[in-house]
Amino acid sequence: MDTIKENTYQIGEVARKYHLSVATLRYYDQEGLIPGLSKSASGVHQFTDENLGALDVVECLKNAGMSIKDIKVFMELASQGDATLAERQAMFYDLKERLQAKLVTLEETMKMVDFKCTYYTQAVADGTERYVKEAMHRVD
Repeated sequence: MDTIKENTYQIGEVARKYHLSVATLRYYDQEGLIPGLSKSASGVHQFTDENLGALDVVECLKNAGMSIKDIKVFMELASQGDATLAERQAMFYDLKERLQAKLVTLEETMKMVDFKCTYYTQAVADGTERYVKEAMHRVD
């Protein structure tokens, strides 16, 4: 029977792929955020496709604003299997709710930035803010 050899990646390759430092990847390993990460006989981290999948989750959660502490909790729960499905589900629903609130804030911020872009485009074209300000007062 043939065994299928799983792809492995060196830490430098993974760092480049994820735009992370080698130190960050080592820190993630120390914190237990990448389950099953192994090292070669010479002590070099050897990432598998499964490790990269875990790293995808870590980076997603980090980008969503989850703390390393909470990501660690999630990864520990995931390692416990089906018994923690409901807890993990609750974590993602909570995260989704927080992200939706951030989106509302970002949309409001974008409206102001769009307004200021339009405002300054007109002011630059006019060579002064005077006409833009006068137009704004007429709209009120």
